[in-house]
Amino acid sequence: MTEARAAAPLFHTAALADPIARSVCRPDRPRRAPVDCGDLPFLIKRDGTWLYRGTPIQRKELVCLFASVLKRGDDNSFLLETPAERGRIQVEDAPFVAVELDWVGDGRHQTLSFRTNVDHVVTAGPDHPIRVAHDLLTCEPTPYVLIRQGIEARINRAVYYELVALAVPEWVGCRHMLGVWSRGRFFSLGELPPSEE
Repeated sequence: MTEARAAAPLFHTAALADPIARSVCRPDRPRRAPVDCGDLPFLIKRDGTWLYRGTPIQRKELVCLFASVLKRGDDNSFLLETPAERGRIQVEDAPFVAVELDWVGDGRHQTLSFRTNVDHVVTAGPDHPIRVAHDLLTCEPTPYVLIRQGIEARINRAVYYELVALAVPEWVGCRHMLGVWSRGRFFSLGELPPSEE
């Protein structure tokens, strides 16, 4: 009883106060084209923290609920969308963070699976590619894995180090690359310097 009462205020401020969340909580609404609610007061920080009106949403169940209706718009904006309503939200980097890596096999027979901060599990391969972006000034790598259409998870530093430990050299065209295999596909993590060829 005490636990339910303590959770109620956050549930009301972060879930019931917002039309998107109200429709998630009432799936029996009649189907129609989603009503555009404009900009919603949500922000997903680079570390995967969800904020509602500047306040972190502490309940993981609530974050997972919102994450389940997160989509990418045609203009690359991020949306919370239910059959009834939708609205744009702000995302600092990728909306999810890959926090755990599991692998079986090795070399070309290796399979890599990632778990995100909202407990999505995806296996890298043709449908869930890994890519690495580099900062233009520092050249520091930032790896990502595709979760679903247009939505990625940033691979956190600890998991990236695990990937590097599993990496093998391969020739990709005329470039000598270091990368990982998963489901028969090679994903480059970076080019090997000439001294290591």
